[in-house]
Amino acid sequence: MPLPRMILSAALPLALLTVAGCAEPFQANVARFQALPVPQGQTFAIEPINARNEGGLEFAQYAGLVSQRLQAYGYRPAEAGAKAALMVQLDYGVDKGVQKVVSRATPPFGPYGFGYGPYGYGRRWGYGSAFYYGWDSFAYDPWFDRQVDSYTVYTSFVNMTIIRADGQHVFEGKAKARSLDDSLTILVPKLIEAMFTNFPGQSGEEVKITVAPPAKGKN
Repeated sequence: MPLPRMILSAALPLALLTVAGCAEPFQANVARFQALPVPQGQTFAIEPINARNEGGLEFAQYAGLVSQRLQAYGYRPAEAGAKAALMVQLDYGVDKGVQKVVSRATPPFGPYGFGYGPYGYGRRWGYGSAFYYGWDSFAYDPWFDRQVDSYTVYTSFVNMTIIRADGQHVFEGKAKARSLDDSLTILVPKLIEAMFTNFPGQSGEEVKITVAPPAKGKN
């Protein structure tokens, strides 16, 4: 691949590219509204908002992550058959994605840099040129190649609501992120971690949360 094309291909939105890999930081937008009681060992149970997830193994895995987080903050899972003081409703998903197309001008190479003619046309690498600080509007030259990049951007989400036994909502949270990956097994745990960063958060505030990549050797 010619050098300019390699450079231009690498210029895809970095914020999205980093989300696609598990070795890079993950960014999510998190909005929370809360009136949670001070943790004093109140019991909780977790159920799906979407009925199709009822009894599902995938849902159970994500619910387990939420349970670990709540216990770390001082709440307790309700025993089987016992009525919980707090009901935690959980939902998650990812959309079908939106295709993005970016078109760029790509100059061809000459023998002394890139461009046309024996001495190049436009910029030349490595030494001064009359053209280096002069006219450089490659994008408007009809002789230059056009490179078209196409990629799909997905939006994923985790919604969590906590309701007291009397039906009063005490927490409503939404975490969402954009990525080039639509794998729920990768995205949902990261969104849950973002949701519980500085939990329960300031009510009514939407913040951008950055989740650090896992340690080397872990994924």
